[in-house]
Amino acid sequence: MPADKYTWRPSEGVRSIGEVYLHIAAANFNLPHLIGTEPPAGFEVRGFEKSTTDKAKIIQTMKDSFAHYRGAVLGLSDADVEKTVKLFGKDRTYRYVFFFCTGHWGEHLGQSIAYARSNGVVPPWTEEQQRQQKQAQKPKS
Repeated sequence: MPADKYTWRPSEGVRSIGEVYLHIAAANFNLPHLIGTEPPAGFEVRGFEKSTTDKAKIIQTMKDSFAHYRGAVLGLSDADVEKTVKLFGKDRTYRYVFFFCTGHWGEHLGQSIAYARSNGVVPPWTEEQQRQQKQAQKPKS
């Protein structure tokens, strides 16, 4: 996604591209507190989505957030995943929290793909598939 598109949004009141990415990062930093891993020092979830529009900073923030989330998961024992915590008012296992986060990523991956397509950006896996199809259609000499 080009840097100049990070402020693009499909309509007023909807997250921009950069805000979607920062929303994912905020969840990655914040949700592990449910399983005993506190967010990084100084992290504040409120306003985080609007904290920057700088592409390089957003990408680094995303990488850091996935590293934080991964560390939280790897820090648990097999027995820990059966512990329970309240999530949206219901008792859920730590394992459920992991599945919830995975679904959250998938939801926003789909949103990001739609945003990219709306801005003329072809996902890399589609671009490669299209290249291969063009190669296969070329007449053999």
